[in-house]
Amino acid sequence: MKNIVVIGGSKGIGREIVSSQINLGNKCYNFSRSNLEISHNNLVQEKFDILNDELPPVENIDALIYCPGSINLKPILQLKEEDFINDFNINVLGAVKSVKSFLNTLKKGDNPSIVLFSTVAVSQGMPFHSSVSVAKAGIEGLTKSLAAELAPNIRVNCIAPTITRTDMAKRILRNEKIEENIANKHPLKKICEAKDISDMADFLISSRAKNITGQIMHVDGGMSTLKI
Repeated sequence: MKNIVVIGGSKGIGREIVSSQINLGNKCYNFSRSNLEISHNNLVQEKFDILNDELPPVENIDALIYCPGSINLKPILQLKEEDFINDFNINVLGAVKSVKSFLNTLKKGDNPSIVLFSTVAVSQGMPFHSSVSVAKAGIEGLTKSLAAELAPNIRVNCIAPTITRTDMAKRILRNEKIEENIANKHPLKKICEAKDISDMADFLISSRAKNITGQIMHVDGGMSTLKI
């Protein structure tokens, strides 16, 4: 049994990751602003705000997965400096805080690894994504830097999804016509599901990925590399 710390595991992709890891027989620590409405012997939960609270200690850690993110899509003239600062704090500084808090414990883990999250908008250049793209580009840089610094002991990888069907994306995927239009922009003509992303996270923290580090894994229906 592995010990998995998930930051922001109460909703969307994070919730799917926690559920999947519990089903795999691993112990999960979910530190999030709200708790999952489930009870399990292998689930430890504590309400936590990444911007204001200190992370509680965990005795044994084999993987750290940082899920918090933001979807702040506005024209540049409507974005304030505070929007950029807030997105950077949630996405980048929160990840840095989490890594620093658990790094010494993680070093003692079994095939220890870290998984962070970016977005396809970093590689594609999408309108109205300037604030979130700045923050997630920072995450991609952090991934590669940490992977180099922590090798060969700790693997560090990043998942860059396209828009995924979660509560956070509901205001974008608000009707079937919009979903169809967005799906058709992807070579695979599908809307990504949370399980698609959690499957990649499961793989990256497993022994099957023991020779993978410093990678940005694009789970995006082919959007980042194909034009058809």
